[in-house]
Amino acid sequence: MTNPLLDFRSLPAFERIQPAHALPALQEVLAHNRAELARLVQQENPSFDSLVEPVEELGHRLSRVWSPIGHLNAVANSDAMREAYNACIALLTDYASELGQNAALCAGYRSVLEREGASLEPAQRKLLENALRDFRLAGVDLPEEHKTRYREVMQLLAQLSSKFSENVLDSARAYTRSVSTESELAGLPQNAIERAAADAREAKQPGWLFKLDQPTYTTIMTSAQNEQLRRDIYEAWVTRSSDTGPTAGKFDNGPLIEKIMPLRHEAATLAGFSSYADFALATRMAKNSAQVLDFLDDLARRCRFAAARDFEDLESFAGRKLSAWDVAYYTECLKESRFKVSQEALRPYFPLPKVLSGLFALVERLYGVRVEERPAGVWHPSVRYYDLVDSAGNAFAGFYLDPYSRGEKRSGAWMDECVVRKSLPSGAALPIAQLVCNFTAPVNGRPSLLTHDEVTTLFHEFGHGLHHMLTRVSYPSVAGINGVPWDAVELPSQFMENFAWRTEVLPLISAHVDSGEPLPARMLEQLLGTRTFGAALDTVRQLELACFDFELHVKFDPAAGARVQDILADVRKRVAIVPAAPFNRLASSFAHIFAGGYAAGYYSYKWAEVLAADAFEAFEEAGVFDAGTAKRFVDAILSRGGSRDAMEAFVEFRGRAPDVRPLLRQTGIAA
Repeated sequence: MTNPLLDFRSLPAFERIQPAHALPALQEVLAHNRAELARLVQQENPSFDSLVEPVEELGHRLSRVWSPIGHLNAVANSDAMREAYNACIALLTDYASELGQNAALCAGYRSVLEREGASLEPAQRKLLENALRDFRLAGVDLPEEHKTRYREVMQLLAQLSSKFSENVLDSARAYTRSVSTESELAGLPQNAIERAAADAREAKQPGWLFKLDQPTYTTIMTSAQNEQLRRDIYEAWVTRSSDTGPTAGKFDNGPLIEKIMPLRHEAATLAGFSSYADFALATRMAKNSAQVLDFLDDLARRCRFAAARDFEDLESFAGRKLSAWDVAYYTECLKESRFKVSQEALRPYFPLPKVLSGLFALVERLYGVRVEERPAGVWHPSVRYYDLVDSAGNAFAGFYLDPYSRGEKRSGAWMDECVVRKSLPSGAALPIAQLVCNFTAPVNGRPSLLTHDEVTTLFHEFGHGLHHMLTRVSYPSVAGINGVPWDAVELPSQFMENFAWRTEVLPLISAHVDSGEPLPARMLEQLLGTRTFGAALDTVRQLELACFDFELHVKFDPAAGARVQDILADVRKRVAIVPAAPFNRLASSFAHIFAGGYAAGYYSYKWAEVLAADAFEAFEEAGVFDAGTAKRFVDAILSRGGSRDAMEAFVEFRGRAPDVRPLLRQTGIAA
């Protein structure tokens, strides 16, 4: 076996995978899949066993090849990896469109559902229903010339999305901010100063050098006393890959957006929808665009008054009008003044090894599973691999953890599938996740120290990981997060965040990096007091992003163009509280909606937050570690994947439909 991507017997051999392996491996698996599909659709009387299960196996094989390629492009980006990835994207997009428009396969699935529907298991029936819906959305019934155009559009969109992501990464890489005097460093934590000094030495420059990565941006925004430093980093961040700012025009995503939007609209109209928003909602919990707009308007109405009051408090505390680059800093200052605690003061109490050991202890107590590290091939020396082990000592899932920021790694935090669970006649596979964060790397032999916000991020991604790893569904297309509506997929992750705020859990995940002393009771009390501080402003900021995304897609008119800045200005006028900087180019680096899966779906974060707060209230009512409640949550939500309707699964767990009031109580915003 010379190509490691084609070895499906164990975990991916990340330590051996090279960019040159990607295209040949994908070509081989696609050729195999096409030949098998051609054979399978010749059956006169296909059955679930003879048609659907073999197709599930083909999809699983393709995922095994593609997942490492896409993952390495995100975490170990290089010119060679980009070239290989983009070549693969073109082939994969063609295959996906071809599969979605395979009329013979669609007819075979329809025949299976009609003849065997009454005797199928719920997961099998849901798989077929999802597949038939997706065939329709892919244009399976279109005239041939429309099918061809649909495939062309999807190919172009894949290329543009990839380029969008590359531009964001390149724009951030191209910027550094030098500091020559210690006075400019006032307020910054020692670990950030040490990292900047090390980066300056590596670049053979005097003083300190700040790169434009997420940990650096967050630290400077919340801690730097020097307003000019804050403004410079802020401007560089909000103008990434745009027509203005320090890298103006070099990596500009504006023209890409002007191409992406009409192509999305065209794909939606080809599939029979009036807008891309309606097209996207065909696979979501929300039933139509009006429901989403009403949901966002209702939340904005409930939150804007409290957010305006919070902003007035900030300006009163600062004694002046605040600019966008001042808000995070004065929020942290006011929080520290009011609660006598800050994110930076908390860092020494959250060394990453302690946070991980506490998180793993929590998961064991809740769900009865142990997390055990073991050696595995990895793409970077800082990456670790862990098994999930049941009470009998058997590994039933696993995950990689890539915690630290690097130049060749895209910003943000995410969970992705490495291997999807399957249990088919052709064989079984355990679910393996990839958990990626962008924390500050260890410096001078000390472990990485997290803010509590970063602890919450880790819990969030682990919630996604549990959704992937605790699935009991046998069929890959509806196992784990697959087949789960996009506006429900954040439920397990946002649910998991709540544990990072509980007095029962915080002692498990905190200990001073030097003394090992637990988080003092007074600091614990002060931290808990900060949970609702500024929550209204944070909520309104998320609603600004969600409204912009959704309205951009629901209101798009091909004759008028994308109108990005006009729509953003209108949303800000109605929703935002903090005045936007005139140079802000939010859309140009909004990778969630232009290079990720959140197009017309950013509202999902708030939608799922309602579900998560309501679900967690069941644990508050029964006891945070209540085994019976945890078992019901696994049985109804975490183990089901996309094998049943998301609303039905929620009602099974909660006993009723979702209620917005737990979220409003949790964030301190009056209902």
